[in-house]
Amino acid sequence: MDASASGRARRMTRVARVGSKLATAAARAKAQEIFASRTPNGKTDRSREIASVADVAKELGSMRGVMAKFGQMLSYVSTPLDSTIRTGLSSLQDQAPPMSYDLVEEVFDQEFGSPPAEIFETWDPDPIASASIGQVHRAITMDGEAVAVKVQYPGIRETLFADLANLRLVARAFRFAFPAMDTDSIVTEISARITEELDYEREAANQQLFADFYHGHPFIRIPGVRHDLTRPRVLVTELAAGLRFADFLHEDQEERDLAGETIFRFVFRSLYKLQCFNGDPHPGNYLFEGDGRVTFIDFGMTKYFVSEDISTFEEMVSAAVIQASPVAFRRAIVKAGLLAPGCTLSDEQVYRFFEPFYASIAKDAEFTFSDDYTTALFAHMFDKNDPVAKFLQVSEPFVVIQRINLGLYSILASLSATANFRSISAEIWPFTQHPASTKLGRREKDWLSDR
Repeated sequence: MDASASGRARRMTRVARVGSKLATAAARAKAQEIFASRTPNGKTDRSREIASVADVAKELGSMRGVMAKFGQMLSYVSTPLDSTIRTGLSSLQDQAPPMSYDLVEEVFDQEFGSPPAEIFETWDPDPIASASIGQVHRAITMDGEAVAVKVQYPGIRETLFADLANLRLVARAFRFAFPAMDTDSIVTEISARITEELDYEREAANQQLFADFYHGHPFIRIPGVRHDLTRPRVLVTELAAGLRFADFLHEDQEERDLAGETIFRFVFRSLYKLQCFNGDPHPGNYLFEGDGRVTFIDFGMTKYFVSEDISTFEEMVSAAVIQASPVAFRRAIVKAGLLAPGCTLSDEQVYRFFEPFYASIAKDAEFTFSDDYTTALFAHMFDKNDPVAKFLQVSEPFVVIQRINLGLYSILASLSATANFRSISAEIWPFTQHPASTKLGRREKDWLSDR
């Protein structure tokens, strides 16, 4: 190599080093910006902090066990509950006594052999949020990434198992109102999903599946997972920015409509394409950035379906809203295990009972999700006096997916989301696959064409 070539090589190397340093500095600055944007909700109240495993059983057995998860859901689901009761339950959505600093360090010592201050470059000891079985901290990794760190409450497994036993007692009471329903299998399915939430490495795999599928999506965002820092009781993911649900409700209706469409697309695109459902539609699991951009977090309760399940869903919706055929619909729901084969009611009676669940997609027209609609839907679902009630069953694939009726629709009602959900669904359904019908649909179509 001559002298001039050698000199150019050295200059190029120096330029590359400078560029690398600038890129690293920019990444760290961005991490600090995101870190600063996700501050705790007010000052952390440590007057009732959890300092031991015994405290977990005492405090979280009444606030964060299985029964609390139902109370948490009822606080945002539009139900006929008295508003005072719902307001009280709403405190369960994102508030729990924080773990003491020592207890958090104890979890880290057991999982990593080191305290968090030695694992992360920057560590905020005050949680930014409460999860159902843990709390979330913000941190910056040693390589300069802003992350969310979910730390599981020690001893929560035993607390959950105790509550699952209580759940079986509650479920048995449902048999009096719905005699055809196999409540034991329902509890078994719920127990399996909740037990899975205890394994943060499993949750990391769930989230990675969604993150890989939605990579590069124009308005659906799934935070990346730091598998190298994740353990069975510590989950580390990219720290996402955005407005929390309560703050986003102050945005104008156009923004809320776009967000509602995004959430709707995410649920049903995932169901039909990924064949799985992130079964915890909850206000704390969304962050909003405007223009329809929504970040989805918490993939602990993820239900996977087999192809036969998806085919059954397709048959049901096709019979209900495409064919609008009571005969075909009855055949589909008997096959799905939702109606006892010995039901003596007419096809028309059965069809009319299930009709409200398909109201948002029944017509090729705009539909607004409202509290009135979801409250009536909830009351209808649990109306033990309806003649169809004594023939109702809930097969295993439908236990978690009922969260669409109870959770997703209530989230959309809180947003007062309006859209032509029939035309949006027709884009997503495998048996129709209509062209894009909205601005977001056209953006999504471009993303799909590049995959």
